[in-house]
Amino acid sequence: MSVRATIVEGYRGALPTLLVSALGGLLAGGILGGMEAELAAVPGLLVVVPAFLAIRGSVYGSLGARLSSALHQGLIEPRFAPTDRLVSAAVAALLNGLAASLVAATLAFAILVALGRRVAPLWTLALIALVGGALAGVVLIAVIVVVVFGGYRRGMNPDNLVGPAVTTAGDIFGMAALYVATRFALALV
Repeated sequence: MSVRATIVEGYRGALPTLLVSALGGLLAGGILGGMEAELAAVPGLLVVVPAFLAIRGSVYGSLGARLSSALHQGLIEPRFAPTDRLVSAAVAALLNGLAASLVAATLAFAILVALGRRVAPLWTLALIALVGGALAGVVLIAVIVVVVFGGYRRGMNPDNLVGPAVTTAGDIFGMAALYVATRFALALV
């Protein structure tokens, strides 16, 4: 295969996914832009947002990579039926995401207090991070399983799909989950 053919093939496979990722990022930014009242009501929440979104990419990107590797190695079949291996990987990812979200909220609180900045109570940030992490995590697990298994069944390499799918879905559903979690926390106050 020539260099030109390799480049064309690479762009043909990657360009649609990258365009969807860009649109997803804009949608997530739109959600964040619409959260002005929530961000004002929960001081420090804006500091949590980048860490929260990065956690979605790291934790659920790892889940996608594990599933993709398991498919390539023949350890799992691309069936949408729950198996011990699939359920274990999904539960581990969800628990890791929740723990990392709690750590991010706690660190954001501690840093803002150390800097003498106004910040919501720790329990508020922690509740938002946990509820948002759980909501986004459940959706992301479903998205990843569908993308990895669906792509594999169609003859695509799921390794090429996981990154953009997790980035896009993580940003969109992560921001939507943070919005819902923040509204939930504010309703409790």
